Amino acid sequence: SLRKMRYFHNFYAIVQCNSHLGLTLGFDFGAEQAAKGSRDYHTWIAPIAIAKYQINSSVALGLRAEYYQDKSGVIITTDFPGGFQTWGASGNLDVALTKHLLCRLEYRLLSSKEALYISNGKPGKQNQMIALAFAANF
Repeated sequence: SLRKMRYFHNFYAIVQCNSHLGLTLGFDFGAEQAAKGSRDYHTWIAPIAIAKYQINSSVALGLRAEYYQDKSGVIITTDFPGGFQTWGASGNLDVALTKHLLCRLEYRLLSSKEALYISNGKPGKQNQMIALAFAANF
């Protein structure tokens, strides 16, 4: 078998500061052998910070900041010498429509030093998105 060893860790802490404000801090770390049996590893990282402010029982605001780095192209392959590296930020408004139905309006921005993203058929250094989502739980 030509399989290389791959390791992945997802560390995070959730802190409820008070009845309205909650914070999540996370750090993903992965490593894959450069070749089967090798002691050299290619790594990738993804730190993240999320803040959630609960306005009332049915409305909440969220902010998120993140970074992703995969210089060796283990998870995301590119032709750029620095691999895939990007910063992200987002803000969202969550509205609980019922006990079992949530509506989320979100704005998200991804930004990179390289033209990693395609927008209107052209390469660009940023990607922006506005999304509306509904989630149901049973």
